[in-house]
Amino acid sequence: MGVGNGSADVNQQTARNEIRDETAPLLPVKVEEEGFHEFNGASFSGAVFNLSTTIVGAGIMALPASIKMLGLIPGLLMIIFVALLTEASIDMLIRCSHQGKITSYGWLMGEAYGQWGRIALQASVVINNIGVMIVYMIIIGDVLSGTSSGGIHHRGILEGWFGAHLWNSRAIVLLVTTLFVFAPLVSFKRLDSLSYTSALSVALAVVFVVITAGIAIIKVINGTVAMPKLFPEIDDLSSVWKLFTAVPVLVTAYICHYNVHSIDNELEDKTQTKPIVRTSLALCSSVYIATSFFAYLLFGDGTLDDVLANFDSNLGIPFSSVFNDVVRVSYAAHVMLVFPIVFFALRLNLDGLLFPTSRHISYDNKRFTIITISLLVVIYTAAIFIPSIWDAFQFTGATAAVLIGFIFPAMVILRDPYGIATKRDKILAVTMIVLAVVSNSVALYSDAMNIFRRKEVA
Repeated sequence: MGVGNGSADVNQQTARNEIRDETAPLLPVKVEEEGFHEFNGASFSGAVFNLSTTIVGAGIMALPASIKMLGLIPGLLMIIFVALLTEASIDMLIRCSHQGKITSYGWLMGEAYGQWGRIALQASVVINNIGVMIVYMIIIGDVLSGTSSGGIHHRGILEGWFGAHLWNSRAIVLLVTTLFVFAPLVSFKRLDSLSYTSALSVALAVVFVVITAGIAIIKVINGTVAMPKLFPEIDDLSSVWKLFTAVPVLVTAYICHYNVHSIDNELEDKTQTKPIVRTSLALCSSVYIATSFFAYLLFGDGTLDDVLANFDSNLGIPFSSVFNDVVRVSYAAHVMLVFPIVFFALRLNLDGLLFPTSRHISYDNKRFTIITISLLVVIYTAAIFIPSIWDAFQFTGATAAVLIGFIFPAMVILRDPYGIATKRDKILAVTMIVLAVVSNSVALYSDAMNIFRRKEVA
């Protein structure tokens, strides 16, 4: 049932109640009779780590390739610009949600645009998060089992240590990871239960940044690093279109909107939400800038789509192989710990799409288990057949991610269901929609042209 302006009051209220039920947080604050213990609210630091982990996932590995394409200066400025737009879009969602006492992104879209608005949001989250988690598995496969790019094979850690065998092939390694790492972590029903693993994942990302920066600085001092490209190389019109293919990667790197409400719901003090968002974005932007700058400085035009694959050769410093392994292991572990955070929102939104009238998934262990296992099987299978994280990021970033991160929040503020939008808000909302539609349409066009050119060459 939709939420239309012309519906009768009783129908309208019924529809709103349905939306509340379908998009409520995964667990209520206190459900002792169902076997859960009382929950007294998430901490500020736990919320920051959970949101930061949602943001700093696989996107950080594709950002150095974006810098290579855009040039150092425009690339770093774009990272900052997208961060500012992300803060503005989340602020739109949170202000509307607090005003209307809304507890989920889907419910907010339902209030603004009815049932189809909610369905559009949930479908976008499902598409985006499946794509992102496929990327996570691809990265883990690249790091542990190796990858090939441009006819060159980059050895994985296990392959380097033990040689190529069936047991350390991509399919087997990812299967073991899915069964013994992902399956236990995605079994939690409350987001705050993952706050400690989130803190560890952020720490591992920082380890990656520190080591990469240290190696780059040593090579700069030794004079063995070439001058990085400050601006993009533009030869013809096609090279201009190609620059836009970096936009979806930048957009995907900051998408965290689908978990903001879950984090907000677990806070006792709702005024903490805005500082939490700002702290997380500042932390993640710093990590992104440092990683992009030092990784591109270190590898230059040889930077691969997944920069982790670059850490399989001699870096030109003492103990190079040790640093290579530490960097790759730390980031592979980071991605493994990010996976359940993104999976949390995926499972909740898929359940809302498939079973909109059923009782909440947290109360139905059978449905919870079936959906969890089905999603793990789909993600695992796709990760075996999709060769590059760049391909996955371009698709999800140019479609679902831009809807979740910018277009839907702007549409909510333009509809303004609670009468809180200022003139500045609406101007910013229109600007966000225009920028998102134009840049991603050009990116999709450029991607399609590149595919056709590859087929002609083949």
